[in-house]
Amino acid sequence: MAIQMNIAITALLLLFTSIPIIECTDIDVVANFGAVADGQTDLSQPLMNAWKEACASPEPVNIVIPEGTYLLSEATLNGPCQAPISLQLQGTLMAPEDPTVFKEATWVSISYVDSLTMFGGGVFDGQGATAWGQNDCAKNKNCVKLPINIRFHNVKNSLIQDITTKDSKQFHVNVLGCSNITFQSFTVSAPEESLNTDGIHIGRSDGVYILDSKIETGDDCVSLGDGSNNVKVQGVTCGPGHGISIGSLGKYKNEEPISGVFVTQCTLANTMNGVRIKTWPASQPGSATDIHFEDITMDNVGNPILVDQEYCPWNQCDLSVPSRVQLSKLSFKNIRGTSKTQIAVKLICSSGLPCDEVELADIDLTYNGPEGPAISQCSNVNPVLSGVQNPAACSSQPTGEAAP
Repeated sequence: MAIQMNIAITALLLLFTSIPIIECTDIDVVANFGAVADGQTDLSQPLMNAWKEACASPEPVNIVIPEGTYLLSEATLNGPCQAPISLQLQGTLMAPEDPTVFKEATWVSISYVDSLTMFGGGVFDGQGATAWGQNDCAKNKNCVKLPINIRFHNVKNSLIQDITTKDSKQFHVNVLGCSNITFQSFTVSAPEESLNTDGIHIGRSDGVYILDSKIETGDDCVSLGDGSNNVKVQGVTCGPGHGISIGSLGKYKNEEPISGVFVTQCTLANTMNGVRIKTWPASQPGSATDIHFEDITMDNVGNPILVDQEYCPWNQCDLSVPSRVQLSKLSFKNIRGTSKTQIAVKLICSSGLPCDEVELADIDLTYNGPEGPAISQCSNVNPVLSGVQNPAACSSQPTGEAAP
């Protein structure tokens, strides 16, 4: 199944990247719509006017934002459009620093667009430093939602290439209800202390590809919520951050299954976690299957391999009731490097629905701390083993809790 899915995803990528470049008419937000690159004049209306004209055109149009620094209060770029549309961002867009000026938890949103191309080497700067100290949503259900830098909602057959998102007040990118969308040579830049700033969060989407990208942030580099299917993360450098995560799953009713996730040829450095799957105990029913982590390099990473079906940050759950999220067809292959926690491999599955069809192959993770060598812990799982197993698979009894 995994081989067939890899072939299918590769075929889709080849098809997508072989699409010929479409000749477009350029419209310039400065020359044609009066935008001013002084860091003070709001770009919002010139950009909206350019988008409306481009979206209504029966021929492909490329919107150009030239080099320079632009204040952008907000942007809502909606389709459907009459033809393919592109946004060539060469400059830097600056969000308002004050998070209270935002009416919604969004800075830039792009919705219901087919065949979007975004490129140009430009930057979305969320100016989030003043907001990170106000972010208590993980503990406070009545918190004020902070704006996400870029939302892609129901966007399909699209390419986001050579773009940077910097210092978002919350998630950098949220991908929801999308299909066949590729992020290539994409950069996320935020310091380790930036709270709840996931790099790219995916939910209820089919065919999302994150390729040859660099993600530095204060939370998960890539996170997958329910309904994420046929996702490929390849050639990504992650760190600082919390790693590459699936979940948390099972907290809400009617969550959709996850299937067909491939994380390959990635490097994680100085992250809180490595590759992980997390589900809540006492959860709603759900499933995640056909998930594969392969050819991963770990450099001073906490919890390099982690399956945690007792995910319970800040004691917000009942650990006595097992998770009802079924995990199956999981593989961890050719994962090597150094761990900054003694527990290098931790597979804690549900006692109610044990993990099924789990494979560990060619694992070589070392730890040089005072507690002794790296160890591997397993619960409610019987993985198939092959190749090198360092530390020895499932050789230690589980104790304590996993990292948040």
